[in-house]
Amino acid sequence: MSTETQKETLGFQTEVKQLLNLMIHSLYSNKEIFLRELISNASDAAEKLRFEALSNGELYENDGDLKIHVKYDETAKTVTIEDNGIGMSRDDVVDHLGTIAKSGTANFLSQLTGDKAKDNQLIGQFGVGFYSAFIVANQVDVYTRRAGADVAEGVHWSSKGEGEFTIATVEKAGRGTQIVLHLKDGEEEFANGQRLRTLVRKYSDHISMPVVMQKEAPLGSEDDEEAQAVVEEEETVNSATALWTRNKGDISDEEYGEFYKHISHDFGDALTWGHNRVEGNLEYTSLLYVPENAPYDLWNREAPRGLKLYIQRVFIMDQADQFLPLYLRFIKGVVDSNNLSLNVSREILQQDPSVDKLRSALTKRVLDMLTKLGKNDPEKYRKFWNAFGSVIKEGPAEDYTNRDKITKLLRFASTHEDNPDTLVSLEEYVSRMQEGQEKIYYITAENYNTAKNSPHLEIFRKKGIEVLLMTERVDEWMMSHLFDFDGKSFQDVTKGELELGDADSEEEKKAQEEAAKEAESLVERLKERLEERVSEVRVTHRLTDSPACLVLNAYDMGAQMRQIMEAAGQAVPSSKPIFEINPEHPLIAKLDQEPDEDRFGELAQIIFDQADLAAGGRLEDPAAYVARLNKLLLELSQ
Repeated sequence: MSTETQKETLGFQTEVKQLLNLMIHSLYSNKEIFLRELISNASDAAEKLRFEALSNGELYENDGDLKIHVKYDETAKTVTIEDNGIGMSRDDVVDHLGTIAKSGTANFLSQLTGDKAKDNQLIGQFGVGFYSAFIVANQVDVYTRRAGADVAEGVHWSSKGEGEFTIATVEKAGRGTQIVLHLKDGEEEFANGQRLRTLVRKYSDHISMPVVMQKEAPLGSEDDEEAQAVVEEEETVNSATALWTRNKGDISDEEYGEFYKHISHDFGDALTWGHNRVEGNLEYTSLLYVPENAPYDLWNREAPRGLKLYIQRVFIMDQADQFLPLYLRFIKGVVDSNNLSLNVSREILQQDPSVDKLRSALTKRVLDMLTKLGKNDPEKYRKFWNAFGSVIKEGPAEDYTNRDKITKLLRFASTHEDNPDTLVSLEEYVSRMQEGQEKIYYITAENYNTAKNSPHLEIFRKKGIEVLLMTERVDEWMMSHLFDFDGKSFQDVTKGELELGDADSEEEKKAQEEAAKEAESLVERLKERLEERVSEVRVTHRLTDSPACLVLNAYDMGAQMRQIMEAAGQAVPSSKPIFEINPEHPLIAKLDQEPDEDRFGELAQIIFDQADLAAGGRLEDPAAYVARLNKLLLELSQ
């Protein structure tokens, strides 16, 4: 390289410093992945050049033979990865190698615990790419020039992976990027041809770009001239064929697994995948992966997402988000279409009718893949649901066309199971429904214990009717978009009149009517005392052990939706609950016999507040409740 000019020293972004320190110590046991990450980046750079050259062939600079070189020097203890791809300008270098331009980085770093095993997994999900070089190197030099830029506009970036880096302008004859790793003491094993070849074949065999190394002289060669001639020859180390273009039967699970890590930059494994080739009016190949672990930014709906898009084997763009709905934003993969134009842009994709067809087809592919996983491997599906179930629950509201498919993927805790981690599908629920049961019953609550122990479930326990327990904030919103399954409508057991259909005998229905008639005077007294807090008072047939419960009107907003709207700063409509009493409970019977109206009113307020607490509610005036309860306790102690 020529003399350096415009040299300056800059500090890493704070997040980069933190990540470098964590990564070097957390990923040391998996240090060989540095080569995979750097080759993957080089491959991306070559593909980006190929795409940009579609509209500007001069970017090739009379060199259209794209490849990646891997070199080493045992004496100098260096490993070099070099590509002739798109390259970087000075500004690109500062942006890409000095900062982490990812939304949610601070949130990601806050999740790190200091537990190496857990942090390793998180860092892998974040994707560290270039910075993995510092796992094995105590200094990294990058020489790069943007394709089409003048030879004098080359850039030299250098850092020891501590707090700062230097950047200077140099002459660089060839476009692309050369990364030189100065290996740490003890890492000399990587300055070895056989070791590097093994790693290339292990991690990067599927890269569509040729990975080239110099041939090595045969061991024991005595002819120096012959040995030198061999060393000067190059050979392609990997298969250099785009993996998704090969026949499924020729691809091993290991190859599929490594390709997932290449496109996702995830250190973890894929849970499952689907590889399909479609011919006809719509011609495309797709290779779609379900990750094993949720990414750190899963809940950032604005985060970049989507598939790698190829058109006729030419890379077009990363994170093409037009091909899958938002509730499938965790899916990674590749789609290679023959129906789209090579000069496509994100704006054109939004208008091309072929994109809608591809989106529909790929969405069904993913849903079918997940359905198959649920039927054939429940244990793997449980892992999937734990990682992504909450996102799938967005589906019924966002994708009406596939609502039935999505509904079959849903899993819930249930009164049928004692373990909160044992989840059931709606198909399982329906198969266990009692004779005469016409509805699928569910309850939404703040947490599992509140749901499991809700007074609203007492009659269901007595009759052995299963109830689904829903405890995620998204559940109530989701259920507002689900109306039936397999011909059975859904019923929130905390809302409206409770209808058990044929599960209630004629005798039971008659007894309920008689109980309501006998309690008419008590109901009227309670209405008068609680009129500011309730919309109605009535006799319940939900309860067997509790004195009372609060019930929402059929179309009232539940606690989960209220919390979501309040957190979003939206106005929440006011509503009063229905107060249902169990006249057979001793406390209600005693209340009915209370002659002192003031004392009656105090007891009524206490029972109301207890019902509110049992439902997981938050008292509007906890101090008043405590005062009333203390007064009652003092009276009982005298």
